[in-house]
Amino acid sequence: MQFTEKGLPGQINLFCRKAFIYLCSHYPIPMFSRLKKIPVPYVITVGFALFLRLLFEISMLSAVFSVMTISFFVLTPFAMGALTIYFSDIEDVKSLQFRITHPWRSVFIFMLATTALAIEGFLCWVMILPLFMLGSSIGALITGYFKLRGHPHNRIFVSLLTLLPLLITPLEKQLTRSPAVYKVYTYVDIQAAKETVWSHATSVSEISPAEHTGWLTNIIGIPRPVKAELNYAGIGAYRKGVFEGGLTFDETVTDYEPGRKMTFTIKANPYDIPASTMDEHIVIGGQYFDVLNSTFELEQMDNNIQRLHLYSNFQLTTTFNTYASWWAGWIMKDIQDNILHIIKGRAEHGNQI
Repeated sequence: MQFTEKGLPGQINLFCRKAFIYLCSHYPIPMFSRLKKIPVPYVITVGFALFLRLLFEISMLSAVFSVMTISFFVLTPFAMGALTIYFSDIEDVKSLQFRITHPWRSVFIFMLATTALAIEGFLCWVMILPLFMLGSSIGALITGYFKLRGHPHNRIFVSLLTLLPLLITPLEKQLTRSPAVYKVYTYVDIQAAKETVWSHATSVSEISPAEHTGWLTNIIGIPRPVKAELNYAGIGAYRKGVFEGGLTFDETVTDYEPGRKMTFTIKANPYDIPASTMDEHIVIGGQYFDVLNSTFELEQMDNNIQRLHLYSNFQLTTTFNTYASWWAGWIMKDIQDNILHIIKGRAEHGNQI
């Protein structure tokens, strides 16, 4: 998933490219006579993983294979761990620590390669790295068990493990993907007049970089909000939510109670979102992820304290919604906290709307 080269994600992508170039220059692959200088498990394992990644992205095979499947995210690292241990020296395999952690090297090299080649971006790897590390260790432990016992059919067993992503993914693709809706809730207490808080919540003028507080979205490179100005107060009103990187949302007010509640739908046109901002796998409004609506509610607490609530509903349509919802919810919460603290700072310090 490619993001802009700005900030930490861009620096990490650049580092991965340089690291990959360094590895290639010190361990040239084209000459077969020099292959013995390259750790064989890494060459075979990473080569296999790259083959699967590219195969699963071919549009002509989209009815059969897809990267956005639990089969790919779990069985590919499972097979990588099996291959790493199968081609490792038996003396090394005797170590339990080696069997658990050594496959991670193949995973990290695969991460460097896909990032350097702009196949995947930093955000993708943030989300899938735990699955790859766990899956590769499990595959390695199972393969190591049979290898240490000198099982006569170990080669056949490993071959079957490497075929699992190719065999299981088409079956998973036939499953019906039921959309699941999840709610994210955040709030902030603001010491300011009710009217002041409400005006800042409903219409947000251009946000300066110094106002942002979202640490997670800043680290992983999610576009930050720029502005969202309301054309009038009432049902049917329109806001255009503008984010960095050319990301925009059409927001229509569906419920409005002055000074108390505002609900608005959120619609993104995925075809208008630049590829450098979000790729097709996580693009908002795409086939896997969408934000449906948001609600601001203002509650009088004590004296001059107002509690501003923010609810959002988002939809996931994958075969691994449980895992994806954990990440999506965490990111959405950070985005909402950022927006609420911008409103708090403006209301409490008298910033202009």
